[in-house]
Amino acid sequence: MLDSNKMTIINDDGQETEVDILLTFDSPDGKRRFVLIADPEDPEESVYPFLYTEDGQLEEVTDPEDFRMCEEVLSAFSEDDEEE
Repeated sequence: MLDSNKMTIINDDGQETEVDILLTFDSPDGKRRFVLIADPEDPEESVYPFLYTEDGQLEEVTDPEDFRMCEEVLSAFSEDDEEE
């Protein structure tokens, strides 16, 4: 379920968790869409990168290059946020 900057995800065990959508962006070639999410209940404030699949599902980012790109985008976004 997608609701503005919140989304409910269901893990493999069927457990639902409401997460914050921090950022969505397309790959440089425009063929893939990424979403960076965070669990507001996570004391470590970890950010998790996912890919949107063509059928609207989320898939974990496992490719090291994609993961690095997500880190760079998040870093740039965080820097912009700090400057404002």
